Amino acid sequence: MAEGKGVETHKALDDFDPPKKPKTNFYAFGCAILASTTCILLGYDIGVMTGAAIYIKKDLKVSDVQIEILLGIINLYSLIGSCLAGRTSDWIGRRYTIVFAGTIFFAGAILMGFSPNYAFLMFGRFVAGIGIGYALMIGPVYSAEVSPASYRGFLTSFTDAFINGGILLGYISNFAFSKMTLKLGWRMMLGVGAIPSALITLGVLAMPESPRWLVMRGRLGEATKVLNKTSDSKEEAQLRLAEIKQAAGIPESCNDDVVEVTKQSTGKDVWKELFLYPTPAVRHIVIAALGIYCFQQSSGVDAIVLYSPRIFQNAGMTDDTHTLLATVAVGFVKTLFIVLSSLVLDRVGRRPMLLSSVGGMMVSLLTLGIAFTIIEHSESKPIWGIGLSIAMVLAFVATFSIGAGPITWVYSAEVFPLRLRAQGVAAGVVVNRVSSGVVTMTFLSLTKAITFGGTFFLYSGISVIGWLFFYFALPETRGKTLEEMEGCFGHFPAKSNSKYKGVENGNGKVPQVQLGTNLST
Repeated sequence: MAEGKGVETHKALDDFDPPKKPKTNFYAFGCAILASTTCILLGYDIGVMTGAAIYIKKDLKVSDVQIEILLGIINLYSLIGSCLAGRTSDWIGRRYTIVFAGTIFFAGAILMGFSPNYAFLMFGRFVAGIGIGYALMIGPVYSAEVSPASYRGFLTSFTDAFINGGILLGYISNFAFSKMTLKLGWRMMLGVGAIPSALITLGVLAMPESPRWLVMRGRLGEATKVLNKTSDSKEEAQLRLAEIKQAAGIPESCNDDVVEVTKQSTGKDVWKELFLYPTPAVRHIVIAALGIYCFQQSSGVDAIVLYSPRIFQNAGMTDDTHTLLATVAVGFVKTLFIVLSSLVLDRVGRRPMLLSSVGGMMVSLLTLGIAFTIIEHSESKPIWGIGLSIAMVLAFVATFSIGAGPITWVYSAEVFPLRLRAQGVAAGVVVNRVSSGVVTMTFLSLTKAITFGGTFFLYSGISVIGWLFFYFALPETRGKTLEEMEGCFGHFPAKSNSKYKGVENGNGKVPQVQLGTNLST
């Protein structure tokens, strides 16, 4: 598109005065909920394996190292799904990729539920892991692409809300089936995961396709219908369509229902543009997105959630039922605070909530490290140690869920340009799952090598580094349209103010825009 037409589009955007308090678009709300339900799959697996591992160890008579591998390996298996999901979603569409994710996890859950031995259980986790990889990539991408900018953070944060909801369901499943026989109990815990995946697969069929994917395929008529339903007004829908067409390289004057698209975003040359020959803005986006994915997991959150029963037992808790009830409290607190985060994210902004969240995680981990150092040097387990360990684990998951948890998925899904979004988020999910896999597969070994206290001190130090990275590398994106995001990046240190002038990238100058606009895309 000619530069003049791009400027005209942005002038039209500047002239448009959206409602200061836009009404909730329940159609977009419902679509985002359905898409985000795919992330229940990861949450359920994390939550259910927390308790199931206790009984798997007893029934199959496996070692701690085998349990570490069993719990953490699914993160590495999910890399296959994440790597394939970007290309798949550009090929068959966002909606059918979600269906595909649910179908694969369904098969994996059934296989795990009927596992006769450790090797077969690992195969079932391999299949389920691929489904999880697909779900983690496509859920936030679809939510971001269908959501209005005025509350995109709220809708996209459903990703982490459903992960936490899945964790809570997994904990409840642990408690519900814990009274069954040793051989049947843990198999029921894992096999029941097929139920939510089947419901998700059926429910997603009621969703429309992403309007941005439809535009990339030249199906402008269908895209217009979806935008009319997910926008606050017809005028806003037209402006959103104009921006998406510009990003997809379709002339603004083209109003046909179906057009020939010469440069479809099917993955060709995307990896080169992301990693080999990026513009300054794209390079900054990649660093910011991969960094936030990495530090989210490097803080040790998955290890603390997965091994919370072991943490409580080492603090002095001996009863299995009480231990499982304590893990239910962890799931409840995580879910509660992610809901709170969803309600205020679009009002407070990404940077303030993220920096406050990581700061709280640092303090919680430091206190947990001090508490366990004292406990480990005591001849007997002090009663206060149990209470303090539970309180600090709850404080950690609360501060994580108020910021670092949901903002990672929101931020990464919204910052990539349209042509790079699917593959960029897929790359981020790969980094996220690798980081989680390393943390979960080394936690028990670390506690034996440097003690529980030393492990928590290590995670606290990593959180300090993460806080510094977020402060200097991540600009505020609240209220920006998805097509304007590229203009926020390209400068170090990152800007934190709500007004952000456009920057020059490799494709020309981006006009000056206001970060605080409520205009939807």
